[in-house]
Amino acid sequence: MQHYLFFETPIMTHYFSSNFTLGILGGGQLGKMLLYETRKYDIKTHVLDPSKEAPCAIGCNHFEQGDLNDYDTVYAFGKKVDVLTVEIETVNLPALRQLQKEGVKVYPSPETLENIQNKGVQKLFYQKHNIPTASFQRFANKASLTEGIATDAIKLPFVWKSTQGGYDGNGVAIIKKGADLAKLPDTECIAEEMVDFKNELAVIVARNPNGEITTYPVVEMEFHPIANQVEYVLCPARISDAVAQKARAIAEKVSHTFEHVGLLAVELFQTQDDEILVNEVAPRPHNSGHYSIEASYTNQFEQHIRAILDLPLGSTASKAAGIMVNLSGAEGFEGKVVYKNIEAIMKMEGVTPHIYGKKETRPFRKMGHVTIIHDDINEARKIAEKVKNTILVCSQS
Repeated sequence: MQHYLFFETPIMTHYFSSNFTLGILGGGQLGKMLLYETRKYDIKTHVLDPSKEAPCAIGCNHFEQGDLNDYDTVYAFGKKVDVLTVEIETVNLPALRQLQKEGVKVYPSPETLENIQNKGVQKLFYQKHNIPTASFQRFANKASLTEGIATDAIKLPFVWKSTQGGYDGNGVAIIKKGADLAKLPDTECIAEEMVDFKNELAVIVARNPNGEITTYPVVEMEFHPIANQVEYVLCPARISDAVAQKARAIAEKVSHTFEHVGLLAVELFQTQDDEILVNEVAPRPHNSGHYSIEASYTNQFEQHIRAILDLPLGSTASKAAGIMVNLSGAEGFEGKVVYKNIEAIMKMEGVTPHIYGKKETRPFRKMGHVTIIHDDINEARKIAEKVKNTILVCSQS
């Protein structure tokens, strides 16, 4: 036994308590939660973000302020690290390609990111590789979209999506009539057929450079009706085993086809006849996996680190049912943030709040989340509702 451990040690200790450096492009809450895990393993980290007040700034070994889409900035940052990863996919790809040529390991790869960054390209990728997705058309600008409606090339109603820059419900709109186009920006977009769905689901897939792959249980997502951002994430999803198996199989296919390394969050629709359609993906830790911090044997952030460092992937099984509640800025409040009634939810059994460290709130801005764990998913959902109705993310008066 001692000989076996001695044999394994040189393979695994390269990253730990050494000069090995992991670089993270993006310093938001996802990066901050990644840093919890790098601290656990004593992995040296550098972070680049445009804001000097980025949540990551307090937790990494070295923080740089800079533009993630500027070639020179990203290239210079990448030259200082051994492995480079992202917590946001809108980054400069030419710089990543050059870094990769020069020996820096970049995960996910620039090739994977190129197929994901633009939602139009992403949808064409699904079409090309026979991955089930909603019907769509791509338009260069608002004028061509308007013409498409006038000529019946696209039928109302439909889902409008900006091909770039969308996040947390931004860059998505339901277009019911031609007059709705007035509120849209003049940008490249896709018009997507509306899906009559039972559930919006998601599967987190982890894959390392050796091709080892694993999936987390299917989660169910409930969205805010106005902000169009996730309000609750439930694990396990309240679906049949057959639907869950189909969803995990499609998510694995998506991962293999993208040849992605790290985490891939695959958002899905379950149609009325139980077909599974891919909505979109995110090549990084994701809101739909936050429940895993308390509820899973290996949380999504540790799993991402294991995957990009080509370490053995951890168990994705759940210790208990888990629900995540997003803490978003309340409507009508803007300015220095205050979390009202947080003490009340901290008294509840199985409830854990996570505060992201953003100093300023505004309507629907993601400021944190709360995890609820319980043996019974339906009881957990009731507690989640109570949490949502108790805490208020507002501003100083």
